[in-house]
Amino acid sequence: MTSVATLRFEPVRRPSASDCSQVARQGQPRQFVMCRPDHFDVCYSINPWMNPQEPVDRVLALSQWETLRATFEHYGHRIDVVPGEPGLPDMVFAANSGLIVGDRAMSARFTHAERAAEGPAYHRWFAQQGLVELVGAQEINEGEGDFLLVGERMLAATGFRSSIAAHREVERYFDLPVVSLELIDPRFYHLDTALMVLDDTNVAYFAPAFTAASQAILAELYPDAILATDADAVVLGLNGVSDGLNVFISSRADNLASELRVQGYNPVGVDLSELLKAGGGVKCCTLDIHEDPRSAPTAVAS
Repeated sequence: MTSVATLRFEPVRRPSASDCSQVARQGQPRQFVMCRPDHFDVCYSINPWMNPQEPVDRVLALSQWETLRATFEHYGHRIDVVPGEPGLPDMVFAANSGLIVGDRAMSARFTHAERAAEGPAYHRWFAQQGLVELVGAQEINEGEGDFLLVGERMLAATGFRSSIAAHREVERYFDLPVVSLELIDPRFYHLDTALMVLDDTNVAYFAPAFTAASQAILAELYPDAILATDADAVVLGLNGVSDGLNVFISSRADNLASELRVQGYNPVGVDLSELLKAGGGVKCCTLDIHEDPRSAPTAVAS
């Protein structure tokens, strides 16, 4: 397997914006893992979004989460629901629970003690689903919060949560090249708050969230990426999920929605303002069960 140190970046050239209206994008039916926010609360602060003094409306959080789930199902996606556990208010953020690619899965190991028990809780659920090739992360690894699969390449972040050593561990276990990126803005403490996968060859991201060196890597890999504005970023507009056509994002990310339309995608706005109080959005609530990228999925109109 190619190591990151010797990885040769191979950007994929895409049509220009003026040609995007001619691109026939197709959605892929996906399978997601979600966790109901039955125990959601903000009772500690481990990121700049969290203020334990600000009241949380759990009924509203549940309603917004159910709307997200129903929206996914409306667009043809399958949802598996993990029961939340008392005392784990952030368990709703299923994306942080681990990584599932093909027949291999790795449960997370969290940075903060407040979330440490989530890793074993999700590991037990993964095992109950019959995932045989299942391991627990040995290094600090916050799942799809910091590891995003783009085609046959994994983008991974460090700087606030997941460690560089976790990048190497994921690379070895999943036998996929991992490109390391560094985050520098504490508001965007996970990769999925600053970068969104649009399809197998392109992404959207907020450049100021990354070091200059990481910005250079992203610019080389994805020369036609959508560059989000500060207004998009501060409502966690990039914390979204795309099926290749339909892009589920914050209903407040107006600039990003407009740019997605120009590029031939269908933005679907969802209001998760109550979960934003804990620094979470659409992607945070959604763990993707990935097919092995080396096998070709069948595209369907969406």
